[in-house]
Amino acid sequence: MKTTAKAKADSIVVSALSVRNGFGKLLRRVEDEHRSLVIEKRGTPRAVLLSIHDYVRLASPEPEVLKAIGEESQRKGTDKLSSRQIDQVIKATRAERSKRE
Repeated sequence: MKTTAKAKADSIVVSALSVRNGFGKLLRRVEDEHRSLVIEKRGTPRAVLLSIHDYVRLASPEPEVLKAIGEESQRKGTDKLSSRQIDQVIKATRAERSKRE
């Protein structure tokens, strides 16, 4: 699979044929390397493949308050909690609050 580096270091440029032949590998690369994939057909850029994280970030920019909360979560290490762990913390907090009321 042939890829060509362009001026932007964060983009991978490939032909449509390369995408068709190695889509799974390119999809993993886009996700793992947090880079976009520019798809060319006959030397003309036709489409861009982004990770879902990058797409959401571009489609709906994060409000400043959410950005601050996210940064604090990373500092505290709580950004690595699973949904189950979050539910347990909420349940425990609610139980504690009920005892105080």
